[in-house]
Amino acid sequence: MSTDISISGIGVFLPEVVSVEHAVEQGWYSADEVELHELAGAAVAGELPAPEMALRAAQDALKRAGQRPEDVDLLLYADSWHQGPDGWQPQYYLQRHLLGGDLLAVEVRHGCNGMFSALQLAAGYLGGDAARAGRPRVALLVAADNFGTPLMDRWTMGPGYIAGDAASAVVVTTGPGIARLLSVRSLTVPEAEEMHRAGQPLFPPGVTVGRGLNFGDRNAEFRRRVMAEAGGTAALLQIHLRTLRLVDDTLADAGIGIDDVTRVAYMNYSREIVEQRCMAALNLPMSMSTWDFGRTVGHLGASDQIVSLEHLLSTGALKPGDHLLMLGVGPGVTLSCALVRIDAPTPWAG
Repeated sequence: MSTDISISGIGVFLPEVVSVEHAVEQGWYSADEVELHELAGAAVAGELPAPEMALRAAQDALKRAGQRPEDVDLLLYADSWHQGPDGWQPQYYLQRHLLGGDLLAVEVRHGCNGMFSALQLAAGYLGGDAARAGRPRVALLVAADNFGTPLMDRWTMGPGYIAGDAASAVVVTTGPGIARLLSVRSLTVPEAEEMHRAGQPLFPPGVTVGRGLNFGDRNAEFRRRVMAEAGGTAALLQIHLRTLRLVDDTLADAGIGIDDVTRVAYMNYSREIVEQRCMAALNLPMSMSTWDFGRTVGHLGASDQIVSLEHLLSTGALKPGDHLLMLGVGPGVTLSCALVRIDAPTPWAG
């Protein structure tokens, strides 16, 4: 859908990176995987809670936007892993320590595509908030995850990626900003729903009985079952075809073509996955991707694309008039896409 909102501030919290060489020395990561996937490391937060990382990223985003916390109308908190005690929700930590209670605050559990979903929800909410028509409406979107827990092994979490810890935050507004969100869309490939749960019972939930999360094992089981079924590969083909359709529709919303895209931010996966599933599929060179950066920090849950956007802005790799295409995939299987046009110089760029 086309939107009428701008990005006025971005904040990122990235902890120190642990290299794959160190992980190999410690026996956490296979040397064969280093050569195969060409990943360089993962950001590791240690015992720093995800909500605290989210708070730091949110503070930076508001500061860069020149936005008062009390003027925020909506808080959306995206995550893909456990945030704290069961029965507690992390967005209220930000309300207590940063924003106050006079706004709607909601946790968005949409896996690695959570920030895309938050952008869609914020665009609709701010556009329909007639009660605050006297001033620009503002939403704060955050994402945060710390995967360093007993039921998760970041180094073997999934095929072709390593899990990194991070938080990202975006201030979006109906007023002016440094970038315009021209379009954001999502769609689902429901016939691939089992891909992220294959071999796992729905009840009792795994975490309640101490069962760990390994998407590599689940993906392998899904493919074993799919390949054994007549026409079973249709679900995998649909992921590819609908990704192309999604990108076409997103570009059409903005009235531009793929040749007008300056850079592409995909998931922080291995080189072959980024190239095959994204860049080659779009007939674009890897030099337009953010893989060179993403390989150094790991797959950051719902933060991959926003962290890459902040990196491109801070290093001057995106300038006014440039377009960034952000593309994501998550359980569902959900496909998400957003198009951002840079409208103004980045005040904090080095």
